[in-house]
Amino acid sequence: MTKISSSSIEYPPGPSSILPNKLLRQFIRNPIKTLMDIAYTYDDIAHFKLGRKRHVYLLNNPNYIEDVLIRNHKNFIKSRGLQVSKRLLGEGLVTSEGEYHDRQRRIIQPAFHPNLIKKYGEIITNYTLNMCQLWQDGTTLDIHKEMIHVTAAIISKAVLGSDIKSEQGDEVGDALLTCAEYFNRLLMPFGDLIEKIPILPVNKGFQQAKRKLDSIVYNMIKEHRDNENKGTQRGDLLYTLLQAQDIEAGIGRMTDLQLRDEVMTIFLAGHETTAYALTWTLYLLSQNPTVESKLYEEVCSILDKNNGKDRIPTVEDIPKLEYTEKVFRESMRLYPPAWTIGRQVMSDYKVDKYIIPAGSIILMSQYVMHRNPRYFSDPDSFHPDRWSKQMKSNLPRFSYFPFGGGIRGCVGEPFAWIEGILLVATICYRWKMHHDPEHKVELKPLITLRPKYGMRMRLERRK
Repeated sequence: MTKISSSSIEYPPGPSSILPNKLLRQFIRNPIKTLMDIAYTYDDIAHFKLGRKRHVYLLNNPNYIEDVLIRNHKNFIKSRGLQVSKRLLGEGLVTSEGEYHDRQRRIIQPAFHPNLIKKYGEIITNYTLNMCQLWQDGTTLDIHKEMIHVTAAIISKAVLGSDIKSEQGDEVGDALLTCAEYFNRLLMPFGDLIEKIPILPVNKGFQQAKRKLDSIVYNMIKEHRDNENKGTQRGDLLYTLLQAQDIEAGIGRMTDLQLRDEVMTIFLAGHETTAYALTWTLYLLSQNPTVESKLYEEVCSILDKNNGKDRIPTVEDIPKLEYTEKVFRESMRLYPPAWTIGRQVMSDYKVDKYIIPAGSIILMSQYVMHRNPRYFSDPDSFHPDRWSKQMKSNLPRFSYFPFGGGIRGCVGEPFAWIEGILLVATICYRWKMHHDPEHKVELKPLITLRPKYGMRMRLERRK
């Protein structure tokens, strides 16, 4: 389709400024507040410019979002944010496009089938129990770091068939933060100039963080290659990736670089988002004692029925942990780890009565959509009981989408739900958490929605 002339474009309503970079500075300073203000002022679709040239369209209607992510997904590619993240993820499942992406997804998706994930349940709860047993009554710790450690260990063991050393947990967390902040700088005005000056500390910091993560991932690959050469067969995803090839298409087995990109993506995406979801869940429980008590009662009613001996929850308990699931679901409504999705338009695209020109950016924010009062009453309140079966059945599909959706939706979503519910149940059965009143809670929206200063909690052992 021929690109339309800018002079003939009818733009949707949106914020404007005589100073073209004013909105950009606001967005850089507080992107969530900027998008929330735009959505509430201009409703379903808004247009604005970030700087002089970048045209952005914010969609705040679930039907429009569904059209982009599902019905017309072939007309879009990942936006600049994920293009930048290729510096770390390479051509992994999150960043790749076209036929290569489709082929890799077909290989990876079976590893996250619900029936197979049930086998991971024991790993999830055992690692969580080991973490809980190391905690001391009355101590205060950064629960965000604890969640990073345990989810990294779980995804490594359950899905990738590798053990990650406990001391590597901090290295992974620190390296991820360095990379995320680096990507954020590259997305700012003149960010492309940063990479052209290798001696800058920010470039050196990123390269050092990348080397740390590469070392962990390549060690996983080497371990599996060594076992393969010995004739040892494994049932994990990394072994499946080692064996994968498409003979009909003339595509042989993956190189170590291709394996590295996929393993890096699964390792990072498979634990980081869940760690943040759990962090925010435990924080919200500490702020809402009535909800916390109700969750604890539910968990006790299930786990105490064991001839007087307590036990750890299993995958079979998940259908009974209805309120626990509602708590985790409501937490991801308020604090979705993936807080926005961006797409770049390939060919001119129509939304309502407006034509969005090729090259424009479309933003769809989970954080904004999840707080839309049209779909969620009292949207800023933590209210797990809102998630009745009737309410869920009446919600438009993309009014709540913490894992994205469509062909590019999160392949690990079934795993994340099981892991989140089992972790919350296991932790809350043994520990009550009190948020440190001296600790400041503030959002840090990078690629994912982080707590800016971690999350300090005082631990109280359940009697």
